[in-house]
Amino acid sequence: MTLGSSAGSGVVVPRNFRLLEELERGEKGIGDGSVSYGMDDADDIYMRSWTGTIIGPHNTVHEGRIYTLKLFCDKDYPEKPPTVRFHSRVNMTCVNHETGVVDPKKFVLLANWQREYTMEDILTQLKKEMATSHNRKLVQPPEGTHF
Repeated sequence: MTLGSSAGSGVVVPRNFRLLEELERGEKGIGDGSVSYGMDDADDIYMRSWTGTIIGPHNTVHEGRIYTLKLFCDKDYPEKPPTVRFHSRVNMTCVNHETGVVDPKKFVLLANWQREYTMEDILTQLKKEMATSHNRKLVQPPEGTHF
């Protein structure tokens, strides 16, 4: 996220300020409430480990399911994307079936990461990905199973 100036140059928001903004937004709730996120450990001064939740989209095999994910924002976030891993078992074309890791090569948002993108963007895009023609009808593991 950059704050623009009239001269056209921007000021880069420091990592921790950016993460504090994301934390505040995540705590307030996002959109219709079907996507949320927050820190795993409030005492983690580096704000690295996060948990996300996605409620599966309507008219798909994911409908009504609650998926939990782990997002890890290393020291180079937001210059580089976080590592994203499903904790809940899910069958999607962009998710490794053995580890639950979202494959950056198969998930466009991570493959084409830009500094302006947020954890909210990742979660909402994953929810949209669940509703795509190649994911909406895939047979899913039993609900409540984890990687």
